[in-house]
Order: sequence, then C-alpha cells, then structure tokens
Amino acid sequence: MIDLGIALAPYSRGAILLLVFVGVAVGAFIIASNLSYRRAVKQRLGASGGSEQGSASQSLRAAGTETAWLSLINAIEKRGLSLKDNSDGLRDRMIAAGYTHPAAPRMFTLIRLTLTLSLPALFVATSYASGSTPSLLKLYFVGASLGLLGLYLPNLWVSARAARRQREILNGFPDALDLMLVCVEAGLGIEAAFNRVGSEITRSHPLLADLFGGLSLELRAGRSREQALRRMADRTAIDEIRSFSTLLIQSDRLGSSIGQALRVYAAEMRERRKMRAEEKAHRLPVLLSIPLVACMLPTMIGVLMLPAAIRVLRQILPAMTGGG
Repeated sequence: MIDLGIALAPYSRGAILLLVFVGVAVGAFIIASNLSYRRAVKQRLGASGGSEQGSASQSLRAAGTETAWLSLINAIEKRGLSLKDNSDGLRDRMIAAGYTHPAAPRMFTLIRLTLTLSLPALFVATSYASGSTPSLLKLYFVGASLGLLGLYLPNLWVSARAARRQREILNGFPDALDLMLVCVEAGLGIEAAFNRVGSEITRSHPLLADLFGGLSLELRAGRSREQALRRMADRTAIDEIRSFSTLLIQSDRLGSSIGQALRVYAAEMRERRKMRAEEKAHRLPVLLSIPLVACMLPTMIGVLMLPAAIRVLRQILPAMTGGG
C-alpha cells in the first residue's frame, strides 16, 4: 500500500498542478472580463457628455467585439458541449445583475459547470496528495457538498449583485425624478428629459444614467415610448420602476399632466426612501443586542461574580472543610 502511494505521488502532484492551473485560468478570465466591461462603461459614460453619436457608435462597436469569454465559450461548444440554459428567468436575472451581454447566460452555465466539477476533484486530489486515505463515505459526502456549493454559489453571486444594483437604483431614483420634474416643467419633452437627466447624473448615479441612456437610445431607434418604458422596467426588475413606467404610460394615454404625476411620484419615492432609512435605524438596536449579549454580558457577569468567588475561596471553603 505504501509502495502504491509512493508510485502515485507524482501523478497526484500533477493533478493538483493541473487543477491550480485551471483555477488560475478561470480567475484570469473573470478578472479580464470584469476589467474590460468596467473600462468600456467608463469610456461610454465619459464620452456621453461630449458627443452622443460617438458614444453610441463606440457602444455598438464594443457590443460586437468578441471577448475572451466568448471565444472560450465558442471553442467549448464547437467540441460538442452545449452551454445553453433553457430556463426563462436566467436571462432576466443576468440583466438585473448587470450582465447584459447576449452570451452572459452561457458564461454563467460554464462557470457553474466548472465549479461543480472542479471543487470535488480538487478535494479528492488534495486528500490523496496529503498522504491520508479518507473513507468512501467521507469522500461521498464532502464531494457532494462541494458539488452543491459549486452549483449554487453562482446563483448566490448573481442574486447578491442584483440586490445591490437594485438598492443603488432605488436610492438615487428620487433625485433623478426631481431633476426630471425640473426638466419637464422647463418645457422639455419626456424623451429629452430622460436624455438630459441621464447626462447629469453620470457621476452621482451611474447605474441610473446607464438605464436612462439605454431608454433614450431605444426611443431614437424607433421603439415606441410604451415598449421602451416597459423594457426599462423589465431590465431593473424593481417594483417602483415598474410603477413609474406604468404611470408615464397611463399619463401619456389619458393626456394628463406628466409634470403633476412626476411631482406626486417623486414625493412618494422620497417618502419611501425615508421609511427605508428609518427601518434600518430601528433594526440597529436589535442587531447590536446580539454582540452585546454574546461578548459583554459574560464579561460583566465575571466582573460582578469575581469578588464573591474570591471571598468564598478564602473564607467559606476553609470553614466548611474545618481548616479555619
């Protein structure tokens, strides 16, 4: 058995090195794609204040450029492995999380498949390379747990990123509504107001600026106002944005004053933001009670009980044992 372990040692080292190489390659692809996406967004937002035609053409060229992730996905699918996910909500969840690339669902499937297979394989290789031979039951349960972790960890990441983006959009939406109300009352149309507000809040609220910029581009491309507003609401998956889109659509259909509707809805959104802040403030005492009870209460009990314990050890115990 020892000779077999010694003979397999070089192969286990090679397997570990191969897994480390795969992990580093996947991490490099993730970092490179994130950096290229952020660089493209910064260039597009920076150029939006100057010439809008240049930014539109630049975004179209950037969308058509084949990234390293897309090359990897195409190479894998050419080998016969399909990365298409048939679930309907995956595309919407990826868009809500900020991954608007058409190949984002396939990237998600590739990452989930890689983590599901590599984490159990890394555990098995590490266990045998360390010299200890784990039992089959341990290998089964730990490998299954790591496989489930790799399967659901990308879902948790996408959900957390979508929740963070939704929170940032909600926090900046009342300010954008106030600016839009000023633009509408100054005589601008709703399309020009979206374009103007999007260019003004580029630095303070970049997510909202990107959202309004996409809406303006869709309106310029010939899409109807109702369809563009509904698509904007679907991209964010936020109930407040859906209500805002419905409000503008109904005001446009009925011919009512858009300025008055914006004033009422802006006040309502500001009140909701205040209520969310008050709710977080009211939760703080409950959250602070957990570390107080876990950390400070035992210390206070020890400080209060220590003099009594010392007195018991010095006087009462010797008297009870007959020593004093």
